[in-house]
Amino acid sequence: MNTAKKKEPESEKKVVASHRKARRFYEILDVYEAGLSLTGPEVKSLRAGRASLDGCFGRQDKGELFLFNFYIPPYAHTRAEEAPESRRSRKLLLHGREIEKISQKLQVRGLTLVPLEVYFRRGWAKVSLALARGKTGPDRREDLKKKAVAREAEKSFKGKYRG
Repeated sequence: MNTAKKKEPESEKKVVASHRKARRFYEILDVYEAGLSLTGPEVKSLRAGRASLDGCFGRQDKGELFLFNFYIPPYAHTRAEEAPESRRSRKLLLHGREIEKISQKLQVRGLTLVPLEVYFRRGWAKVSLALARGKTGPDRREDLKKKAVAREAEKSFKGKYRG
């Protein structure tokens, strides 16, 4: 009789929140994975799947990287006086070389640090960050045209070939 639990694959991640508009409004140049410095009630609220990345951004401050405007609502079973502020700045946990590299790239005009998604990997809260450049109106219209053409091509071939 084998009662051992089946282990999850090491690379599996449970996505909590994603910034769906990021790829529409930004041109993604590099993607990084960082840990998040959180309190206990914040982790419990994240595990319940309650978070929002709308309006969230990363910034360097005193040689460290922080995530600003990341909304984590208060955990339901926490007393009001113990609950942390829901939109406080949260420290990003990265290696020193990565922080240095990202900081140098952020000095370039027009580049920003945008979170793409927040997830749990191996029990740790992680955030996927993108070094991005904002798209202008014509860039966005061009992307919409490409998607429409691809959709039409897929529709025309649907059902034509049977293997």
